[in-house]
Amino acid sequence: MTENMTFLAMQGISKYFAKVIANDKIDIDVKYGEILGILGENGAGKTTLMNILYGLYAPDEGQIVIDDQPVSIHSPKDSILHGIGMVHQHFMLVPTHTVVENIILGMSSQKGRLRLRQAAEEILTLSQQLGFQIDPFSYIRDLPVGTQQKVEILKSIYRGAKLLIMDEPTAVLTPQETEEMFKILRHFTGSGNAVIFITHKLNEVMAITDRITVLRDGKLIGTVKRTETTTNELARMMVGRDIALTVNKHAQPISAEIGLRVENVTVQNQHHKNVLHNLSLTIQRGEILGIAGVSGNGQEELAEVLSGLRKVSSGHIYVKGREVTNLSAKEMIEHGVSFIPEDRQHTGLILDMSIYENLMLKSFYRTPFSNRHFLNKQATLNHAATLIANYNIKTPSPATKVKNLSGGHQQKVVVARELSLEPEVLIAFQPTRGLDIGAIEYVHTLILQARNEGKSVLLISTELSEIFSLSDRIGVLYQGEILKIFEAADATIEEVGLLMAGVKEKTTGMKNKKE
Repeated sequence: MTENMTFLAMQGISKYFAKVIANDKIDIDVKYGEILGILGENGAGKTTLMNILYGLYAPDEGQIVIDDQPVSIHSPKDSILHGIGMVHQHFMLVPTHTVVENIILGMSSQKGRLRLRQAAEEILTLSQQLGFQIDPFSYIRDLPVGTQQKVEILKSIYRGAKLLIMDEPTAVLTPQETEEMFKILRHFTGSGNAVIFITHKLNEVMAITDRITVLRDGKLIGTVKRTETTTNELARMMVGRDIALTVNKHAQPISAEIGLRVENVTVQNQHHKNVLHNLSLTIQRGEILGIAGVSGNGQEELAEVLSGLRKVSSGHIYVKGREVTNLSAKEMIEHGVSFIPEDRQHTGLILDMSIYENLMLKSFYRTPFSNRHFLNKQATLNHAATLIANYNIKTPSPATKVKNLSGGHQQKVVVARELSLEPEVLIAFQPTRGLDIGAIEYVHTLILQARNEGKSVLLISTELSEIFSLSDRIGVLYQGEILKIFEAADATIEEVGLLMAGVKEKTTGMKNKKE
């Protein structure tokens, strides 16, 4: 086989969900020895297309061809038999089982006998061939996220995969873990195998792929060679217009006045386990403090504590010198704290309410919206019309239900509401999750504007590019503790990435894993 030979092709693939066209006559192909990037925003049709290839969905039109022969794939079992494996964004592993048990789970045994030790030896050999070592008898629950992903890759290859589908594979990885995963994929394709790499991150496709296929709104926009394109061209293909990929952040004097101070805060979960431990930070007025970290290290609890949605077990929180520890969400709003939540649809909005109703959710009891317990509808409509114009929310009417807006415009409603409260402190938790490049650009502009107006901004994000682009200082959160806070100008992705994995530098320059 040569690298120019096509291993697999999807021809004229269409998929409909009621009136929604998820895939519209899409043609893609992947060659032996190639990493093909599938690039597109959320809702572009990437995952639907790959779910068809893996047998989770049946196409309404089109065919799949492997080695020039049409094939029928009705289930993941069919897909595996045709040499296709898929590593999902959310891992499909059993935490209480070992590596070897997870890898052979569901496979038929020879003569009805379970040869666990033989399988473990084969898995160890396979991992070494891919350039890493793993203990087959380690329990999944005890493994770091990056190692769990390696188990998923091993599971597919052990079952005979010649083509790996990687769905948003770096979402929960540190930069170092991402680079390790890239090395494994290059080793895999170096043996003549193929990879389909699904992502919405431009820097990743430029780092790892050979060719890049771009989808937008369920349609194929085009396929280009990585060496013959640029991030600007790819962004234009994804969105349909030119996009500024760099944030225009101007240096400015930061006030000496502290807007938010958190002192030795500890938070426990329902099992009385510390999820934040003795955490302290300060944010001055006119400053953005970015909090980096792998998801699940206390980010949600930190955001909820600062917005009044969760109580602290110990410690103190101050806004402009006034103690606000364990105040309610409404009281935090009254003290000047605005909150852009991680999940706009479940936490930030009431989807069955109109735009104008969502825009006044936190101020309906104030004048001019409320007059002796009655709402002034005209005042709420006027308020909404102003925000719709100022924040460029595309809608036929303020009375439109917010569920009928795109994700980007739903997020604009949340941001418009929170900033219209003229807060002292803005908590922005994953503020661009699920947004297209154009909407990300706009939200970044608004966050910087808040900073330039003298607000104290806490930006919590798992996107390192976002943290580095917007922050004046960067803190790293690991297992509920701030390991270090850098001046943004002094921080490097390598050092931040190591801290995200819990690796701290000793004064001797040696590195150790935080216990």
